[in-house]
Amino acid sequence: MLNIVLFGPPGAGKGTQSEKLIKKYNLIHLSTGDLLRAEMSAQTELGQSAKKFIESGLLVPDEVVIGMIDNKIKANKSANGFIFDGFPRTVPQAGSLDQMMKLNGMEINGMIGLGVDEEELAKRIQIRSQTSNRADDKDPDVIRRRIAEYNKSTAPVADFYAKKKKYFEVNGMNDIDKVFADICKVVDSF
Repeated sequence: MLNIVLFGPPGAGKGTQSEKLIKKYNLIHLSTGDLLRAEMSAQTELGQSAKKFIESGLLVPDEVVIGMIDNKIKANKSANGFIFDGFPRTVPQAGSLDQMMKLNGMEINGMIGLGVDEEELAKRIQIRSQTSNRADDKDPDVIRRRIAEYNKSTAPVADFYAKKKKYFEVNGMNDIDKVFADICKVVDSF
């Protein structure tokens, strides 16, 4: 089973690369952002709670995200594997993910980081805002807070996997196809 964490700041291209990896390796996409947006669209209690955090550029509490991911893993135990997009976002989430995977007889093969500089991230998010209809993509202040929150809370997750020799970074500044080819080289080495 192939289990990959696709990692990078908002606007790095995780969603784009996830789609390509899902097709090539027949993986189940676990995007906390997609799961949360579906909950918000359905106006569930979880969705209403999550909406307040997301629209402010803050992270949704761990217990909410971890519960959703665990349910999804348990519902898809016969899958070829999973690609985690937007999770884990904190070191405690990474520890919880490893524990969940272990309890389900699985493990993370590796984390692949997309390296993109902050100026490019802001440009990409502003371009994405023209088609995404996401409130958190439209406000420059929220974009800056999201990137700052990523640098403070999420970037340290790379160290968590690096200590386990499971962190690999590719240059996310390249064009989409080059980034994908570089990611596939890493995945094929697992």
